[in-house]
Amino acid sequence: MKKYSYIIIDDDTESILKTRTIAEGFSELTFLASATNYQDGLHLVLEHKPSIIFLEIDPVEISSNLSLGFINELYRFLSLLPKIIVTTTKKELAFEAIQYGVFDYILKPTQPIDLLKSILKLEKAIQETNTVEIIRENSTPMFPLTPKTQNIEQPLILCIKSYGDYRYLDAVDICYFQADNNSTDIYLKSGEMITAFKTLKHFEAILSHPFIRIHNSYIINKNYIARIHNGSSVCYIKNSIKKIPFSKTYKSNVDLIIADFSIGNYLEV
Repeated sequence: MKKYSYIIIDDDTESILKTRTIAEGFSELTFLASATNYQDGLHLVLEHKPSIIFLEIDPVEISSNLSLGFINELYRFLSLLPKIIVTTTKKELAFEAIQYGVFDYILKPTQPIDLLKSILKLEKAIQETNTVEIIRENSTPMFPLTPKTQNIEQPLILCIKSYGDYRYLDAVDICYFQADNNSTDIYLKSGEMITAFKTLKHFEAILSHPFIRIHNSYIINKNYIARIHNGSSVCYIKNSIKKIPFSKTYKSNVDLIIADFSIGNYLEV
């Protein structure tokens, strides 16, 4: 029988204990570690590379930074993601979670039968994958692959809809997002501002790197950062006098931005 290692990421330590207690009743599951916040959870996943992550996406402690955005961060470092099983109390987040490609969605309090269903689904998915691979190995393509039939990643286009008006924005032209009550102002490199009638949290959930939340009111495009001043807790935008503050709550995201810069063709003097 195949073994699956797992990590639990949840801001509620009691919930972690309950999930682990139930999981220990299944011989297929092997516990690796647990974390109560975004940063520690990310480090554990990168270190252990588990088969499964049990993830809380609607934490009680907002400072934990746990959300569906955690999945986007994994794509920055891993070519193959673990199976993400969301464990939370709110069923209304399920549709959004499905858009992120989560493997399963379990409502708290977690029950043994829920975990059994997830394991059976995982076994079935692996069997189907293996069957497809065998068919591919023993088959000859009817048509040769050409550049047009290969998957080529296209630049992201953001469509802002408002009462029948469709406004198309190239994501690479967006400098930052700023919250404005229940709407969000989108600032472009041209200096233009467009208002979208969605919350900043909505954009945080659907956008991935290089868009990173650094404040309750701001999501920034990392590629437009010219300077980060930790003493003043501000980021400077390229070719602009605009200074965007970052808060202690999202300081770990700013640290990730700094680390990300150093990975590339980088020279520090």
